[in-house]
Amino acid sequence: MNHDSAKKIFDDSSNHWARDEPKLLSDWTARPFLLDWCLPVEGKRILDLGCGEGYFTRQLSRKGAARVHGVDISSGMIDAARVNEAQTPLGIDYAVGCATDLSALEGENFDLITAVFVYNYLKIDQMRQSMSQIFAHLNKGGKFVFSLPHPVNPFISGSDSRFHFERSGGWFSGRDNIFEGTIALKEGEPVAVRCIHKTFEDVFSALRDAGFEKFPEMKELSVTEEHIARDESFFGPLEDLPLHIAIRVER
Repeated sequence: MNHDSAKKIFDDSSNHWARDEPKLLSDWTARPFLLDWCLPVEGKRILDLGCGEGYFTRQLSRKGAARVHGVDISSGMIDAARVNEAQTPLGIDYAVGCATDLSALEGENFDLITAVFVYNYLKIDQMRQSMSQIFAHLNKGGKFVFSLPHPVNPFISGSDSRFHFERSGGWFSGRDNIFEGTIALKEGEPVAVRCIHKTFEDVFSALRDAGFEKFPEMKELSVTEEHIARDESFFGPLEDLPLHIAIRVER
């Protein structure tokens, strides 16, 4: 996987992601659950990998974290995050960097590390490298919370552009292949996203080999009855489809 390829996706689309209110489908179907799973964060040191323009990072900070550090491979995203921080200071540090190389954080440990839809842009070996470094930078008793597009979604979903990936191979033969896709904005055209296909075995074995020994928790996420009641035309077509997986594990 060429890091420059993923970087270009977000440099080119950073204006679509900038927001302080829910805007993308996953802002309703994934991020609220992930935030709840991170709580409580009062007094904690947090690292948000793949922070983008800081939407989730700011939510963590507003919940009372002692320190929040956001890292993203896209300089365009980090520029947008810093603009927001300058306008509404929360004390968040942002830096351009990659989830596979945390050497810039040598000597720093965190109570919580998050990676919201990061590993769908990394090859399996890169995900393993990242998780090993996360384990090394996580305090004992600290938690690692991350999310991915649901691995089975490309194999059962239709062509609805609200959340859709084009398959490039089968469940096993497509491992490490790029499945290009789209995710819907509540208002406006869908934006480009990407899923480098991984099986559940790939994800859980990477956690084990990184050093995590406690049993990970996993939650499968989709639209809920509350989402459909809010806006049936937007959320209804995705009813009963697996959209995302959320995983939480303690060091």
